[in-house]
Amino acid sequence: MSPVSKSILIVSERFFPEEFGINDLARAWKAKGYHVGVLTQAPSYPFDKIYQGYTNKIFQTERWGGIKIYRIFSLMGYRKNVILKVLNYLCFAFLASLMSLFIGRRYERVFVYHIGPLTQAIPAVLMKKLFGSALHVWTLDIWPDSVYAYGFKKRALSEKILDLFVRSVYKYCNAIFISCKGFRRKIEKYVPDANVIFSPQWVPDDLDFDGVLPHESLKKGFNFTFAGNIGKVQNLENVIRGFAHLSRDYHQARLNIIGDGSNLENLKRIVREERIDHVFFWGRKPLKEMPRWFEGSDVLIISLIDKPIFALTVPAKFQAYLASGKPIYCIMKGEVSDLVITNKLGFVAHPGEIEDIKMGFEKFLGAPKEELAIFGRNMKSLLNNEYDRDKIILQMTEGIFT
Repeated sequence: MSPVSKSILIVSERFFPEEFGINDLARAWKAKGYHVGVLTQAPSYPFDKIYQGYTNKIFQTERWGGIKIYRIFSLMGYRKNVILKVLNYLCFAFLASLMSLFIGRRYERVFVYHIGPLTQAIPAVLMKKLFGSALHVWTLDIWPDSVYAYGFKKRALSEKILDLFVRSVYKYCNAIFISCKGFRRKIEKYVPDANVIFSPQWVPDDLDFDGVLPHESLKKGFNFTFAGNIGKVQNLENVIRGFAHLSRDYHQARLNIIGDGSNLENLKRIVREERIDHVFFWGRKPLKEMPRWFEGSDVLIISLIDKPIFALTVPAKFQAYLASGKPIYCIMKGEVSDLVITNKLGFVAHPGEIEDIKMGFEKFLGAPKEELAIFGRNMKSLLNNEYDRDKIILQMTEGIFT
């Protein structure tokens, strides 16, 4: 079967109904008239449980908005077991490679949504070698740095193997799109002549802030809100302890944590055992509901642990926070803190210093309303100038299809 003109296969472990930016990009390409397919897993993130209405078969297909989706088996238990997590990555790479042998000829281009393990690029590289498909990667999680940042020890042999693997993937790419500017030098270390294009993430199309009313749960006090994945790297232990050290003069302060993840129960234990007041865990909320939670917040928190790779990273929530127009409390180092300081979007604190985190909370609580309003206006300006959805999608589309 010869490939359809202007066809593209997206390879991603995560796809609808899981809430990731690749859903919006796939819909945008479909709306432009391109033939779009997606090779992904049975949906299970972040609950480590297959979504209601879906089955966990070895291979299955479905359609979503005219997009053909090829789903493969997802190995459960990855949330609490590191070995099962690694096996799930390898399971996807192996089964997706098998599937690509049967469907690869139908697509002129293959696009890897690199969030998580780079091993998901293996079937895409296989299609490039066997069928001559043009290969593009959108890198949102730089390897191998993120492997070590999540706790894997750096040993001589494993480092050589990972470096060889990363170099092997990137050398086959026609273009590499990066979500963070700092990723460029990391990639060029492996492939100096790589075609690297800065393409940041944007506000998901499902987030609508027009005329939104504050969520009723956040109508009291001064609300600080963290929203997103709750893992070890989000540094929320220090955030909570910095909040706990606030002066008694700031009794109106509330810390809201919205989301789910592997570290949630540990955070609840800390709050319970250390008797920390005014910390509220709201669980995971649908993406479409988040504008109401943001609107009810006074300040939005973005936080990551102090590791070199995270100094280069701009989490996806940053753009969503910008769209809300609420000041940002940045508890991390690097590119995001530079953006917050340079554009006057809020205050920053060192992620490893609880006293500094406490002082940041107090700065917001003591700031005049006029200053907070200026932060909000600056956020909207940065969003419109740097993270315009239509401009970024057009840039990526032209880089792939022309």
